[in-house]
Amino acid sequence: MANLGVNIDHVATLRQARFTPYPDVIEAAKICEKAGADGITVHLREDRRHIQDKDVYSLRKLVKTKLNLEMAATRQMVEFASRVVPDEVCLVPEKRRELTTEGGLDVWGQRRRLAGVAKRLRKRGILVSLFVDPEPRQVRAAKEVGANCVELHTGAYADAKSKKSRLKELEKLKEAGGLAVELGLRLNAGHGLNYENVRPVAKILGVEDLNIGHSIICRSVFVGLAQAVREMKRLIK
Repeated sequence: MANLGVNIDHVATLRQARFTPYPDVIEAAKICEKAGADGITVHLREDRRHIQDKDVYSLRKLVKTKLNLEMAATRQMVEFASRVVPDEVCLVPEKRRELTTEGGLDVWGQRRRLAGVAKRLRKRGILVSLFVDPEPRQVRAAKEVGANCVELHTGAYADAKSKKSRLKELEKLKEAGGLAVELGLRLNAGHGLNYENVRPVAKILGVEDLNIGHSIICRSVFVGLAQAVREMKRLIK
């Protein structure tokens, strides 16, 4: 059964909309864990549009499950992660103007640099994950640079406009996932997953963590955060 990592970025998005002290991301993390979340994910972006440095420090002290920090592979962010020491770091591509992460990390094209980043993070006892498109070359490159894990980008699957194209994207995820497991990498997945499309991804052989945020926070507007988490947990069992 896949584990559920709840991304709470958009709780901070609401807070930063008016720079109020609420809603509190720490309280959100507590509610998610109590409702059955297996981990808490946050993305500390260069422009600090939602999650702030102080949020990550506070979460590191209070999260009882697993803290997964998504971040760009920059010198400044590696230094920050080395100070905070989350349980896991997921390296993602990042563009300042994008609404959300667009596509996977080009691990193949940045092998030398990412190998250095992965080595430094692993020395701090941090599990290193790379957010990649479901392409064999990128999965193999993740193994080559010393990552512990790959998180498959499920955006193309989630955004597919027809059943045929969705099944095609699902097959890509299955093939890339199978290769990751064969290479000895841990397998996670995420991006664009919601209550309608998550089940087939949760059934992929070897998948360990599904990191889901936007759909859960949106659902929580109507049913509350705890119920939204519980509903997603039931779907991925």
